Amino acid sequence: MQKIKESYKRIGDDDGRFDIEFWQEQGDAAIFNAALEMIMDYQIIRQGYADKPRLQRTVEYFGKA
Repeated sequence: MQKIKESYKRIGDDDGRFDIEFWQEQGDAAIFNAALEMIMDYQIIRQGYADKPRLQRTVEYFGKA
């Protein structure tokens, strides 16, 4: 079962502690996956489709010009 966490405050009273605590509890993998989902959503909005972003590039030539 998934755990749900809520915070009730007035607008303007938020100091950001709730968000920081929430994401620290989630761990690195969850933070990375959430960021990847936001990138994919952005691509869908801008391009109409989303490919998985390539985070690693291959260097084909390295030397002096």
